[in-house]
Amino acid sequence: MKDKRVYAAIVVALACLLPLGLDEYKLHVVINSLFYVMMASSWNLLAGYTGQVSFAHAAFAGIGAYTSGILSVKAGFNPWAGIVIGMAAAGFVGFLVGVLCLRMGGIYLSLTTLGFSEILRIIITNEYEITRGTMGLQVPALMPVYSKTAYFYIMLGAAVLSLIVIYKMIYSDTGLNFRAVQNDEKAASSLGVDVVRIRVMAFTVSSILAGMAGGFYGHYLLLITPEIPSLDQQFLVLSMAVIGGLGSFVGPILGAFTLEILAEYIRGYGQYHVLVFGLVALAMARFSPRGVMGIVSDYKRRRNQSLIAAGELRG
Repeated sequence: MKDKRVYAAIVVALACLLPLGLDEYKLHVVINSLFYVMMASSWNLLAGYTGQVSFAHAAFAGIGAYTSGILSVKAGFNPWAGIVIGMAAAGFVGFLVGVLCLRMGGIYLSLTTLGFSEILRIIITNEYEITRGTMGLQVPALMPVYSKTAYFYIMLGAAVLSLIVIYKMIYSDTGLNFRAVQNDEKAASSLGVDVVRIRVMAFTVSSILAGMAGGFYGHYLLLITPEIPSLDQQFLVLSMAVIGGLGSFVGPILGAFTLEILAEYIRGYGQYHVLVFGLVALAMARFSPRGVMGIVSDYKRRRNQSLIAAGELRG
């Protein structure tokens, strides 16, 4: 445990040095990647550890972003206070959706959250007087002078905070209950685990973290549009978690950086960048269903087997 903390501290310390060697464009890509780290990791908390596939995660990011933006623009709230209120709003709506939907589970949960996400997008698009619709809502920055370097450190701090919350949850008694519900909810229930409460807890926490990610991201872009809570955004987050390694702590982090950097690299191919992106996802699904972390785990297992076999031969 101590070694993991040391490694994590080293990674964060090295990340703090990134602005020294990156230009504005590359720093923008890293900031986007940090947003997706928060989104993919918080969605993985729900899908990877309790087995509940929700298509409303981007919608909760949109709730956080629009709540903060509307309060800042229409009511004169400080953007930082707006983000906190946006997190609370996303968590409250997530709790209500969780209470209503999580008793169903399976495909019914997925369909219900898919419908909720699309309804929210339609409302945001049509309520022009409040949200500015497809034109986008212009929002103030988080600091008096706009700086990508400052936003990098803000997004890095938010991502680290999200990851700490997720890590504490999955490596605790609550995390054991999450995995118990995922593996066999009937057996977990027979042992005294409140299955619905555990699911609602995971849904609510993941919604709060998505709301925080959306709030910070909206104030970074200075323009909040229906693209944030769109299904395209949701499926991108889903792909990052799955390709990185669903049900692992590091997998969504790797998936977020890998796919965001890949998306930027192949964007120059015009309309074909979507095709290339799809082919990468299909290749991972075919050859490594457990994602990048599955490849790493298989390599470690083969290496350990080779070392054991070599030791036996020498013995």
